[in-house]
Amino acid sequence: MGESMQPLISARGLTKYYGDMIGCRDVSFDLWPGEVMGIVGESGSGKSTLLSCLSGRLTPTGGSALYRSREFGTIDVHGAMEPIRRKLMRTEWGIVHQNPRDGLRLGVTAGANIGERLMCIGARNYGNIRAKALEWLGEVEIAADRIDHFPKTFSGGMQQRLQIACNLVTSPSLIFMDEPTGGLDVSVQARLLDLLRTLVARMGLSVVIVTHDLAVARLLAHRLMVMKDGQVVETGLTDQVLDDPQHPYTQLLVSSILQA
Repeated sequence: MGESMQPLISARGLTKYYGDMIGCRDVSFDLWPGEVMGIVGESGSGKSTLLSCLSGRLTPTGGSALYRSREFGTIDVHGAMEPIRRKLMRTEWGIVHQNPRDGLRLGVTAGANIGERLMCIGARNYGNIRAKALEWLGEVEIAADRIDHFPKTFSGGMQQRLQIACNLVTSPSLIFMDEPTGGLDVSVQARLLDLLRTLVARMGLSVVIVTHDLAVARLLAHRLMVMKDGQVVETGLTDQVLDDPQHPYTQLLVSSILQA
């Protein structure tokens, strides 16, 4: 089997308990290169816990996640040494937080936020770093003359687009997105989703996206996992799950959107 036919990340039996409370339980799936996996469900369903376990920010109670790294080969996400995990976060992985302020340094300029990630992988030439930052501001539809402005002067939508630029500048393989359109106005959401869809397709990114918004899932995700009470109750191709839901909980989710 060729390298491109291997999963990029494989989760097996991922489980996380908070004391007696279930965060997520016995979640298994493969994510393939270039695939977008949507994780949907109501608040408290375990979506964000699963995302944090997959990205190594939470240590699971049980189970494993294996990642096929460009630099390190196949690694156990939770067994890897901390320096390796930190390097992955700066190079091959990206995290798009719901609140962009969690993913940006507000005390440095927009250009410096993008440039910092480049410097983490060894870039040192100021002119080249600035040129790359300008290129990526253009990619996310932020005017070039904002390069020396601080993110706190940006709108919420602009901050989110800047956070995306910071993540994508190192050409990562895998992006974790946690409610990336949450808290944005509908018109701003639409513009951001269109941008995300274009960039993900063009760069061939693999994405795990957590959202409670089924319209976002339909637009971005190839496959869906529906979570309830920490467990996956249904999985399949996005259109298949949303157009012909099999599990009563998924049917309820879809019908509540149709009635809204």
